[in-house]
Amino acid sequence: MIFEETYSLSNGVKIPKLGLGTWFIPDDQAAEAVRQAVELGYRHMDTAQAYENEAGVAAGVKSCGIEREKLFVTSKVAAEHKTYETAASSIDETLSRMGLDYLDMMIIHSPQPWNEFRDEKRYYEENKAVWRALEDGYRAGKLKAIGVSNFLVDDLESLLADCTVKPMVNQILAHIGNTPEELMAFCEKNDILVEAYAPIAHGVALWNRELVAIAEKYGITVPQLCIKYVLQLGTFALPKTATPAHMVDNAKLDFTVTDEDIGILKRLSDMKDYGEFSFFPVFSGK
Repeated sequence: MIFEETYSLSNGVKIPKLGLGTWFIPDDQAAEAVRQAVELGYRHMDTAQAYENEAGVAAGVKSCGIEREKLFVTSKVAAEHKTYETAASSIDETLSRMGLDYLDMMIIHSPQPWNEFRDEKRYYEENKAVWRALEDGYRAGKLKAIGVSNFLVDDLESLLADCTVKPMVNQILAHIGNTPEELMAFCEKNDILVEAYAPIAHGVALWNRELVAIAEKYGITVPQLCIKYVLQLGTFALPKTATPAHMVDNAKLDFTVTDEDIGILKRLSDMKDYGEFSFFPVFSGK
């Protein structure tokens, strides 16, 4: 059963292999989405300061009927916080907003502010300062695990050169048609778990004829194929949805894609035109 399967982070913390992404779920709908997901078996909920739904997600966590210790709750330090002070304050603000004593994991949402995402300025030193705030939160017991998101190899190398606690995860955009193998190999070499967000390529995968044909071969849906693909690559899958039927479908993963078909999927042409979601960085107005 996929809900019972976990990875072990480098510090021994167990993280469920399948989580619920909550990007674009409004705060006033997040609690119900979390409750529905937990009822179906989900145990990991992923939010962020930038999503503006931390309170709603926490309300769902606290009212779902499952003990807090059995749930894994992740949030993210906003990309614009690039000093120790603002990052540390934001961690406390998140805990206060969510009414939780601790988070299972907190990660840096982006190595650069969204309106400078992938621009020339890399913010190496600033990210080291933000990372120190996460390390302090981790040592204080506020955070059970810490990591990063959208970090490239050189971003990670910069942190690894000075950190006292290594990043435990790197949450990245990874899906069929966009498999950053070099980055994933670097993470694996450094014992950093890769989390694959948007494994269904923001929905674009649904209309890919090659994926439809392969899914039909296995008697599954395209989302199931996409999620299983990233899981078989050794990553954690984070599909986002507020629809219970999709939550159920996304978790029906009791099949195995052959090595031959995994190879075919790796070689599929790029699927990086995400339509309305191509407006990225998503929180910048850029």
